[in-house]
Amino acid sequence: MYDLETRTRALALVDQGRSLNSVSRQIGISRAAIRAWQVRIQPLSRGDTCVRCAPEPGLPEDPAAYAYLLGLYLGDGCVSRLKTGVYFLRIACADVWPGPIDACAAAVRAVRPDNSVCRVQRQGCVMVTGYSKHWPCLFPQHGPGKKHERPIVLEPWQLEIVHSDGCRITNWTTRDVGGVRKRYEYPRYFFTNKSDDIRKLYTDTLDRLGVEWKRSNAWNISVAKRASVALMDTHIGPKY
Repeated sequence: MYDLETRTRALALVDQGRSLNSVSRQIGISRAAIRAWQVRIQPLSRGDTCVRCAPEPGLPEDPAAYAYLLGLYLGDGCVSRLKTGVYFLRIACADVWPGPIDACAAAVRAVRPDNSVCRVQRQGCVMVTGYSKHWPCLFPQHGPGKKHERPIVLEPWQLEIVHSDGCRITNWTTRDVGGVRKRYEYPRYFFTNKSDDIRKLYTDTLDRLGVEWKRSNAWNISVAKRASVALMDTHIGPKY
């Protein structure tokens, strides 16, 4: 959480006529956070509260962590309710990639710093689990049934910070050069989801960034052109 001095300094730069982009670059804080401070500069008191159910709803304190966690929830997560009224968010993370397990747990802590986070081992994966009464506030897409069998529509405040990238792989092909068969490797991005709404969230984001994409099949989106892959690497970069 940023202290009041940092918030005041950021807004003072904006008051000088500086754009949110330039202030964000100078002080290393996202535009979404600065925009939220223009509505409410005082940090919300911690405890059983959240930015979305406050008298003046705002954006998550750490938009990058929230965007990452939203992507994990829409891909491999679910929100369930205990009899006590507390909800728990579970994200399935494959054992073979320990890095994303740590990143997922860190994102849960960043979004809900005062709530407990634990890791539950399952066959082939770790369920990163966080408990809070406010997961439905932060993930209004929560609801009964499978995500790809019900509408998934982001709210306007989520559209300000959403991103998604799928997976980055090394593809390969062969061709004859001077009578010799040679193998060539090149990176590309894939995104696969059964939900039409979630795929559209992804492709709409690509369109806004100027990334060229194509549909490989009914569920899969591919980014393969060199310039578009380079643009994806600029925004995201290779994962673990």
